Amino acid sequence: MNRTAILTGIGVIVAGAALTSIVTREDTPPPAPAAEEVSQVQPEATGAMDDAAFGERVRNYLMQNPEVIFEAAAVMEQRQQELQIANDAELIETHAEALFSDENSWVGGNPDGDVTIVEFMDYRCGYCRRAFPEVEELIASDGNIRLIIKEFPILGAQSETAARFAIAAKQQLGDEAYKTVHDAMMTYKGDMAVPALTSLAEDLGLDAEAIAAHMDDASVTEVIDANRALGRDMQISGTPSFIMQDQILRGYVPLEDMQSIVEDVRG
Repeated sequence: MNRTAILTGIGVIVAGAALTSIVTREDTPPPAPAAEEVSQVQPEATGAMDDAAFGERVRNYLMQNPEVIFEAAAVMEQRQQELQIANDAELIETHAEALFSDENSWVGGNPDGDVTIVEFMDYRCGYCRRAFPEVEELIASDGNIRLIIKEFPILGAQSETAARFAIAAKQQLGDEAYKTVHDAMMTYKGDMAVPALTSLAEDLGLDAEAIAAHMDDASVTEVIDANRALGRDMQISGTPSFIMQDQILRGYVPLEDMQSIVEDVRG
């Protein structure tokens, strides 16, 4: 349990208890004080003393029962997760057209698959590279998943250069060339500057000159800008991030967990 969750739990307990105290004091009038007490103690002072005493009781209770803090924090965390899930589902429904029917994104796997996965990725992202073979294995072993790749360069200039190179390959040479370039760059360990990527494309037997000449075209920029705007709208700030039916998975997900989620979606 992290510190933020613990403090949240404490806040929930204290706030709830304080509210109970306020309601009790408002709904249950205190016994009438003696005349001399009325003359000596102002109402504000009495309320302050009551609050101080109540605060001390709450503190003593928490010190004697610290497990309550963790219980409250767990409840709060569960509620936050439920709210996040509901919010993600609403975001996906709102942006379904851009997510699942975007003509500018590469679509692989089974085009008629019963489950669609959308991946936001960056070629310089270490976790994207780690996920790459596992996503490939998931698609190949399942046979009924549709995969959509969203170029989402967020890790610097070379990330954008690589994304532009891949998008230019798709626009100039087609989906097969895009997949060839994409796979090569996901495992490429060198510098992702234009000369290096051009050399890589030549080694792959592609028209590297045509790809490089198209990288700065406005149509490439439009794809990147649209993906970044979609990522912001979807509250995605890191890679890899996956959309699986009505769920957003932010971060790397092991193969076994992805397989389990696919089964849950179908079930």
